[in-house]
Amino acid sequence: MMNIRSIVFYSVTLSFTALFGNCADATESKGPYKFVFMTNTLNNTYQSTMADTLKRLATEHGDSYLVLDPDYDVSKQVNQMLDVANKGESLVFFIPVDSGGVHAGLQALKEAGIPVINIDTAVVADDVGLVQSVVATDDYMAGKLAGEDLAKRNPSGGKIAILDFPENQSCIDRVQGFLAGLGDAKSKFPIVAQQDGAAALAKSLPIAQDIIQANPDLLAFFAINDPSAMGAIAAIKATKKAGIQVYSVDGSPDGKATIVDGTMTGDGVQVPIQEAEVAFKQALELLQTGKFQGGSTNIPKEDLDYYTAQWGANIGKATYLPSFLLTKEYSEKNVGKWQ
Repeated sequence: MMNIRSIVFYSVTLSFTALFGNCADATESKGPYKFVFMTNTLNNTYQSTMADTLKRLATEHGDSYLVLDPDYDVSKQVNQMLDVANKGESLVFFIPVDSGGVHAGLQALKEAGIPVINIDTAVVADDVGLVQSVVATDDYMAGKLAGEDLAKRNPSGGKIAILDFPENQSCIDRVQGFLAGLGDAKSKFPIVAQQDGAAALAKSLPIAQDIIQANPDLLAFFAINDPSAMGAIAAIKATKKAGIQVYSVDGSPDGKATIVDGTMTGDGVQVPIQEAEVAFKQALELLQTGKFQGGSTNIPKEDLDYYTAQWGANIGKATYLPSFLLTKEYSEKNVGKWQ
């Protein structure tokens, strides 16, 4: 299934380019280039896999590569951005800690003439003019697939809880997609709790325990990533409440293992390796020609409409890669791996 989607992505004609146009204001230059990956954390295999992929691609191309980790500290990340703005780097790959809290850093990079390719988590709409492009998994689709599966498995409905991370736009997209996926059955699934699990096992576990104790008839958790889902799974084990379903978005090695052993019910995948590959390809095109072709054509119109409501006319800067729901068979074949 992944191969089919990859072929669709790389072979489909980018017809939206004619509508939205090229999105770049960079100057043509020759390598070798100096790339910087400014991630939000490396304490997660998702980001570390992306960092490793970008390093491999830069090394193969003969370019230098640096990764900076603020460990979810937005103030530290902005300071790193200000520092990079003074060092004459060629291009920055960027995941914001807080989508709305990095304006000063983006502005400094823009004024320094250093192009930014925003990966995975989008900056806020007001800052989209400060980045060259956004490359991300269709997180709305990933959440929607989870919601659809929950509704299909449980036609009678039941109480659900959400472990979210509202500082992060991609996590907001996942929750909105999940709710959309419930469709006409949404009223059958009352949300008894929606709390910030900080995208972390340690934070999500006690929150999930409290939710279970307050709602002994809980049907399911939806967690915005696998670490949060692992917290919910640990809470279910600790409270001995077998039968509570857990849905997530990530498709991490840990997520695949829990799909295989049955402790997680469904997991909409992210594609960090593909994101890094597409972002690097765009970076080279941008630096070598001063422009690149942008725009997603291979996601459902509903999803494109959702993102267009955020981005407006700047939707042409966004490339969204399709998600899919993990199966046990796929998980067994790809255990220990991202996609």
